[in-house]
Formats: sequence, C-alpha cells, structure tokens
Amino acid sequence: MTVLPSNAANALNAASGPYRSRITAIGSYVPQGKLTNADLEKLVETSDEWIVQRTGIRERRICSPEETTSTMSAKAVRNLIERYDVQLDDLEMLLVCTSTPDFMFPSTACLIQHQLGLPQVTAMDISAACAGFLYGLHLADGMIASGLHRKILIIGADALSKITDYTDRTTCILFGDGAGAVLLERDPADAEAEPSLLAYAGGSDGSGGIHLYKTNTAATMNGVAVQEKDTIVQNGREVYKFAVQTVPAGVERLLQQAGIGVERIDWFVPHSANLRIIESVCERTGLPLERTLHTIEEFGNTSAATIPLAIDKAERQGRLKDGELLLLYGFGGGLVHGGQLLRWKSLRRSAAEA
Repeated sequence: MTVLPSNAANALNAASGPYRSRITAIGSYVPQGKLTNADLEKLVETSDEWIVQRTGIRERRICSPEETTSTMSAKAVRNLIERYDVQLDDLEMLLVCTSTPDFMFPSTACLIQHQLGLPQVTAMDISAACAGFLYGLHLADGMIASGLHRKILIIGADALSKITDYTDRTTCILFGDGAGAVLLERDPADAEAEPSLLAYAGGSDGSGGIHLYKTNTAATMNGVAVQEKDTIVQNGREVYKFAVQTVPAGVERLLQQAGIGVERIDWFVPHSANLRIIESVCERTGLPLERTLHTIEEFGNTSAATIPLAIDKAERQGRLKDGELLLLYGFGGGLVHGGQLLRWKSLRRSAAEA
C-alpha cells in the first residue's frame, strides 16, 4: 500500500467534499465473435506482422447483427450482479459513456434501464469518445461527494464495428466491441479515512476534432468540410501526436496534485488505443510498461470500454491489491482527455461468499 504524504492527503480529503465514493463492484462483456489479423488479411491489403508491429493488436471482438451497445452494456451489468453481492433496486443514477448509441434518442442509458428492469433512475449518455469512462467516473464522484447521490452505475461501452469502414486499412485494423461497468457508492468508511478517488485532470481541444470524427448533421467542422460518411474518419498521425503530448502532461498534473512521484504508482491503466502510444507515454512519464494494464492485444480499441475492461481483467486475475494506486488515463475524439488517480479498495463480497 502506498501512503500519500500527510499534506497531500489532507488537501485531497478537503477537496473531495463531505462524502467519499469508491468502486464496489465491476463487470464486463465482450462479444463471442472474433476478427483476427488473419481475417483482415482477406479484407484489405495488410498482414498480421504489419498490424502487430504498428498497433500491438492481434484480434478484436465483434458484435453479432443483433447485438448493440445497449445489449452489451446490459450483459456487463448482469455480469457485475452475478459476481458480487449487489442489489440495484436502490440505484439512483445510470451513466452510459459511448460514441455508438443505439439511437440518437432515446438514450442508450434509458434502453439499458428498461432491459435490466432497473428502478426509475436518472439515466443519461455521456459523449466523450475514448475518454468517456473517465468523464463518467469524475461526474459520478462529484455527485456522490456533494451528497446528491449515494449509488451510481457507470458503463463504458462501444460497438465500433458498426461504424468502421472495412475497406479502410488504416482504421479497420484498430477497432472492436465491448462493455465494462462499475458501481460507484458512497464509502461508509470513517470520515478521516483517505478517499478512493484522489485526483482528476482533464481537458479538451475542439480545434483537433477534425482529426477523429463521425458525421451527423453538419457538413463542416470549424469551417472545414468533413467527409460525409457513416463510418469513423481518423487522422492517426495527429491523434498519436495529441496523445503522446497531452497524456504525459496530464499524468504530471495528477502526480503534482497528489504530491507524489511516478514511482509511487502501482498500476498505469491507459486507454487501449494502440500499444505504440502506450509505450511512448510510458517512456515520457517514467511509468514502467510492465506495470500497465491494457487489453489491446485481444480486444483492440474498444473506445470507452477499454479502461473498465482492463481493470476487470486485472481484478479477475487477482493482480489488484487493496491500497494500491492506479493511474487511469483516457483520450480520444473531441479531442478530449481525462485522468484519475485511484486508490484501489476491496470490492463487495463475491456472490459466492454472500
């Protein structure tokens, strides 16, 4: 367990408001269908060696025609319920972070609320691309810290295969589908105890939105004509530059807020966009690559789902220990970014123990 300096801990305690929140349960779901690099060799001019060398990805999970962001999300929540001693009849809010909503409206959150038979909760979608889960976690923490809510479900989910152009060799090799869900609750721990969510850093640069987008009702962005198509448009070089410049600066802000050095971080959980981006960020920040949690090799880029999927994978493997410090960082279309310093605390009892 990493202990924060007393002055930093006191400052963070004061900033967290009268109440603290903590993750108490986690669940995930990925489709059964797989798209391997060998499969992509049959679709576009590429190779397994080329894809792995440039991205680190070997395969992705792909939705069936009947699966959507809402159905994957509902399965991730059911997985959470099955694994932990959780009741959701007193849930107060449902936040769904996605770039691939089932519909423009109603919200995907409302569809999930109905599919799961949840109570009449406040349900809404958050559109922040690959940083969505971090934005949702930050908002939920603020709601609980303020005393407005006690129990919030945050889902990061995307069905990117449904908006991917499988004739574009630069983008179709990257994206997959999946969903991760966490339950954030008011921490019953003593008021003097250190909070679980310790520091947040984030921001946006809308001038770079033209580098990663999917069109809707506008023909131009910031005065520049866009490609009017129903699939993802990405300038990979510019997104890479944004990530390797912005994420290290955000990591530094988080460490400064906490008053600690990079050596105190137990696990780095970056957005699983591209292994080369992760390697570059680690090199620039001093975060060891062997202490990163990601799912890039087996799931590819699942946008808002990558970070909860990586955390859940580590939790299932028993790699996360009580009191360890996790540094989460997402980035993506917007251009947006967001990071959270999180002290891991033991989850609820498993369903088998309950």
